[in-house]
Amino acid sequence: MSVVTVQQMADRVAALLAERLRVKGDTLDARLKNAGRRLPRRVREAGEALAQAVIMIRNPKLVSQVDDETVAVAYDICVRYLKSLNPAAQRLAVLLDVVARIAFAMLVVSVLLLVVLLWREPI
Repeated sequence: MSVVTVQQMADRVAALLAERLRVKGDTLDARLKNAGRRLPRRVREAGEALAQAVIMIRNPKLVSQVDDETVAVAYDICVRYLKSLNPAAQRLAVLLDVVARIAFAMLVVSVLLLVVLLWREPI
């Protein structure tokens, strides 16, 4: 693979990280560090392998050590996962989770209030 191809792959993964996860950073490596545990281990490791390949491919002596198949597989893993993310659906899920927690808390408080009222004045 050429230097340009590997750099384009890294730029595409970095753009997807910024678009889907709203992760900030100048390089792919910085964005992966900022994403942290929001990425599954397999995707994080593939991203790190891609970032390492970008660093290695810039050095003419290390170009021969870059495995094209490993880079392609790492790119596929990252892109496949990041494209499957839907930011709108994630926000909706968080909103529904908050609403469900509030509703449950209100239910528990109302049941406890009813129990206390019945306990203080038997019918």
